[in-house]
Amino acid sequence: MIGLISGSGFYGIDGFEEQSVATRYGVVTLLRGEVGGKKALLLPRHGKDHKYLPNHLNHRANLLALKQEGATIILSTSVCGLLRSDWKLGEPMLGTDLLFEENRLPGGEICTFFDQPGEIGRGHLIAGSYFDADLNLVIRQIWEKEYPIIRNGCYVHANGPRFNSKAEIKLMRSAGGDFISQTCGPEAILANELELPYALVAYSIDYANGVIEEPTSMEELIANLKKGSLLFQRLLEALPPEIAKVSFKNFVYRFS
Repeated sequence: MIGLISGSGFYGIDGFEEQSVATRYGVVTLLRGEVGGKKALLLPRHGKDHKYLPNHLNHRANLLALKQEGATIILSTSVCGLLRSDWKLGEPMLGTDLLFEENRLPGGEICTFFDQPGEIGRGHLIAGSYFDADLNLVIRQIWEKEYPIIRNGCYVHANGPRFNSKAEIKLMRSAGGDFISQTCGPEAILANELELPYALVAYSIDYANGVIEEPTSMEELIANLKKGSLLFQRLLEALPPEIAKVSFKNFVYRFS
């Protein structure tokens, strides 16, 4: 089953039914339904009316709820700011590398499910990339029918909820970052600890602070936000059912 995590501007799908899922980290509201003949679970990470800012998100509960309810892959959508002046706004992007050096959850805890000493299944996540290449390939093949340019790049996770200073953005760019948002770093790590193939499906809506001389206007940002939401919904409809069978390729060295 496809597990889809949606972000700003994408809060639901017609015909999906709401359900509450209890996890050891808290209760999560998921939406369950079918789209394009495929069973799917939708998690609008910010909740109805954007109730939860990035610093309010319970990432461990969210990912565990998707796993408990049968998700076999995770597609995470995010509207992002560009760290590169040579990329254009309004282009779809796929994460291929991750810059999330702090590796902490919004509350300050280390980003991991392995939080109890001696717990069965605790271990070390070992990954060449936290983003699944096979999922990326399927998504790219769908997008190529409509978009002449699809970007691959290094996703940078920022804590939020404030946006970053010019100096901070400059540091991220110097480290090789290509695009940025405030939600997907923990999701990528936690999905991999659960041995769920994970893809970051992104859309560029503005330039990060200081990347270009004139900042992106609010009108353009809002217009791009709406386009991104439509892009993500069309992608879900177009995905082949067999995408849910993509296998996990990274490794968790576990102790029992």
